[in-house]
Amino acid sequence: MATTKIKATSIANDAVTSASIADNAITTALVANNAITTAKITDANITSAKLANDAVGAAQLASNAVVTASIVDDAVTSAKVSSDIKVAGLETIYVPAAAMYPNTTAGCSDLQQVELSNGPELKCLDFDASSDENAQFTVAFPKSWNEGTVTFQAFFTVTGTNTGTVAWGLSGVSFADNASINTAFGTNVVATAKAHSGTSNDMNVTAVSGAVTITGAAVDTQTYFQVMRDVSADNQTGDARLLGIKLFFTTNASNDA
Repeated sequence: MATTKIKATSIANDAVTSASIADNAITTALVANNAITTAKITDANITSAKLANDAVGAAQLASNAVVTASIVDDAVTSAKVSSDIKVAGLETIYVPAAAMYPNTTAGCSDLQQVELSNGPELKCLDFDASSDENAQFTVAFPKSWNEGTVTFQAFFTVTGTNTGTVAWGLSGVSFADNASINTAFGTNVVATAKAHSGTSNDMNVTAVSGAVTITGAAVDTQTYFQVMRDVSADNQTGDARLLGIKLFFTTNASNDA
């Protein structure tokens, strides 16, 4: 028996409705490549549930399609940012003993250079065990600094075999343009005392200190620091040779623009 075909011209414009079409009647194979255009899709018909995970790539997005308002607050994480993009956060500055100077009153020894039997020669400041002694140095923090507290680690050595501890303290004060430099340091913060290994000239690195509040901290300032050996908090009988101080500070901008 010959098959009777139904032509499009035999069907009234409104004869076939969506209710007349079974859910599985129209397959991908029955749809011409250009049959479904953007104009035929309502705004609400394309939802995230209907998109495959890899359906929308960079090539499918217009250059101005993704704006800041379209990105939720927690969508961009450090893991999604290229490793060569600088982000705000914890930073460090190392200040060697060669950049420090003894206080005029209650100061440590002058900077000296010590030759060892092997390896590096030391540029160091000696702090004795009989009384608190002090040295100072200055830092101009970057504009991206958040003007908050800092912490520090002290790098030092001891010439001798005594295994006693050494305690280092730090205080700071900042000065803006036209500010009086004749201003006292902030509160001294002492890091946990560090015991010497007992081997002469071994390197000693303290634990990171508690927070040091800098008096007058602000943008575009010069900050003066005072480092001291707090002999009331240690029991090392020999001179402690300060080699340098590492400062930890926090930025709240990715650059100094």
